[in-house]
Amino acid sequence: MSVNKVSIIIVTLLFLVGCQTARFYTMEKFGVHKRDLLVSDVKKARDSQEDAKKQFKSALEKFTSVVKVDGNTLKKKYEQLNSAFERSESKAVTVKDRISSVEDVSKALFREWEIEIKQYSNDNMRDLSQQQLTETKTRYAKLIGAMKQVEEKIEPVLATFKDQILFLKHNLNAQAIASIQNELGSVESDVVSLIKEMETSIAEANTFIDSMSKD
Repeated sequence: MSVNKVSIIIVTLLFLVGCQTARFYTMEKFGVHKRDLLVSDVKKARDSQEDAKKQFKSALEKFTSVVKVDGNTLKKKYEQLNSAFERSESKAVTVKDRISSVEDVSKALFREWEIEIKQYSNDNMRDLSQQQLTETKTRYAKLIGAMKQVEEKIEPVLATFKDQILFLKHNLNAQAIASIQNELGSVESDVVSLIKEMETSIAEANTFIDSMSKD
């Protein structure tokens, strides 16, 4: 890799880090602390998964409907299915962005917390704060683990959808319908599995949000 490319990457990373730091600083000036930002971002990640879950269900319904049409209406069904795929793809990007934001804020929050713990002069207070930090990290690890499971499953599901849509586009005939019908069971299984992971992640997000409001 050339020096110029390395320089560009470094500058980009510094810019991204700077943007996050500026965001935290600005929000804290308005009384919104990293803890509040984390809860807010977890809520947004949860909501984005709710939206994605609905969209993937809708896409599956459209995918299923393709095998029930004749050749005359197949092109229209393809257009509907492709539109559903594009919306699903957009929702997937939002989910990933929200998860990434949760990770950024959590790192900043925990780093700040660890630094501030060392500033205690009272041993009991320091120990209590350390315990709270440990418990919060444990709950967060469970939450982000569930979110990552969703993130990992999204790409294979989108890839399967895209394969079938491309095949349908290139073969708008009875052979394409037969092929899609053969794949329907696999697609349904993948989407159902993804939705279950999303529901688990959403439940973990709700648990984490509730626990943060009680601490």
